[in-house]
Amino acid sequence: MAETNFTMITEFILLGFTDNQRLKFVLFVVFLLVYLLILVGNIGMVTLIRMDSRLHTPMYFFLSNLSILDICYSSVIAPRTLMSFAVQSKMISFTSCALQFFFFGIAVTCECCLLGVMAYDRFIAICNPLLYTAIMSNKRCALLVTGSYLTGCVNAVVQTSLVFNLSFCRSNIINHFFCDVPPLLKLSCSDTTITDIIHFTFSTAIVSVTILTILVSYTYILVSILKINSAEGRRKAFSTCASHLTAVTIFYGTAIFMYLRPSSKYSVEQDKIISVFYTLAIPMLNPLIYSLRNKEVKEAFKRLLKSQVVSQRQ
Repeated sequence: MAETNFTMITEFILLGFTDNQRLKFVLFVVFLLVYLLILVGNIGMVTLIRMDSRLHTPMYFFLSNLSILDICYSSVIAPRTLMSFAVQSKMISFTSCALQFFFFGIAVTCECCLLGVMAYDRFIAICNPLLYTAIMSNKRCALLVTGSYLTGCVNAVVQTSLVFNLSFCRSNIINHFFCDVPPLLKLSCSDTTITDIIHFTFSTAIVSVTILTILVSYTYILVSILKINSAEGRRKAFSTCASHLTAVTIFYGTAIFMYLRPSSKYSVEQDKIISVFYTLAIPMLNPLIYSLRNKEVKEAFKRLLKSQVVSQRQ
């Protein structure tokens, strides 16, 4: 019997975190609160940027797309995880698993690319301020975002095709809370060497290119900032990059640890914790990072509150 394109399993069982009912209730409440914070924070960020004309700049255009991606990839994971806490059934169909894998792959890859695009934007703003408006035109911004989404789609199509064309005939139990690459490869009875290599190559290429873009951009930014004579000027320049650098450090730190390592180093329980961090914690933290550390966002929020109070009085 040929292994290629042969799948005996039509559904998987996602083990999740625990079978303890009390702990499941606690986790349900925690995950629900985190997911609600993600929705409120990111929808609020998108709404604020759309409503305040002073935030209609390339930087905030990219930030609104980042918020949309955070909503998307947390929504691919959180509702299913919440359902697993609330009901006894842990089953997920083969098709649903593939779709979850596909859409998660698009969103995460797009976010990775978008963080690189935002670093390029900061490089132009600080190193070429007089040409910023000309270089970061609406057309170029749209092309950069479109390119990020296309990269995400291509990566997701390749990864999903490779993983779900494997034979899964050993077990249908996924020791995880969503359909991810490492636990799925563990279940395959096919030779996963090629899949493992291509997955590692694609992940490495995307992360390497975006990290290189970020490093080169911030190297030039640092040189430009050090040339500024006034301490206040240097402080303002650094403050425009602080939020983005914080988000980059958190996102890439977890992504590199999770995906850019050999499968022999895979630890199920450890990866569940890391997966919670980058699927839920990071989308929750991003709006806080960009609002609390960003003077323009805070001022825009105050203006919005003030306008709401005035409109209610009238």
